[in-house]
Amino acid sequence: MSRIIETLLSRLDRSVESNVRSSARVFGRRSFIAATGTALLGAAAGLPVLPFDRRANAAEPAEGDDPCAYWRHCAIDGVLCEQSGGSLTACPPGSSASAVAWVGTCSNPEDGKDYLVSYNDCCGKPMVPTATFCNNNKGERPGYRMGLYNDVNWCMANADKGYHCTVSIVMGLAE
Repeated sequence: MSRIIETLLSRLDRSVESNVRSSARVFGRRSFIAATGTALLGAAAGLPVLPFDRRANAAEPAEGDDPCAYWRHCAIDGVLCEQSGGSLTACPPGSSASAVAWVGTCSNPEDGKDYLVSYNDCCGKPMVPTATFCNNNKGERPGYRMGLYNDVNWCMANADKGYHCTVSIVMGLAE
């Protein structure tokens, strides 16, 4: 019995060696590395993007005056940059805007018009624990509609992935 197994393993070994040597003659190392990289990236693209919950270190808003109720924050999910050293539309010094963002359509009660608002995470600094955390989900869609899904750490697209705060930039009238 062991002799049969040895014979089969020997044949398998020769067959694998022959195929590997044949492939080495046809394909170079660079094409192998390129094909492997393509396969790995293709496999990674199929993985779902998991939600990222930023509520753990968020401060509760004060009674009465709720900064999260501001009309531009209708679809925000994060810490307000205007309380973290930045402004409503600009990241604080030492941080950078995320390369990708999500959008919301918010109604301005002053003029009654709907505006397209881009929410960009600011990356590269730690969160300010005393800043207000807002989680408004108006118009949010499931995770497969990434541009309308706000429960993701959008800093993943940047070199420095640390989340700091979120800005609300009016892009124009919604049509």
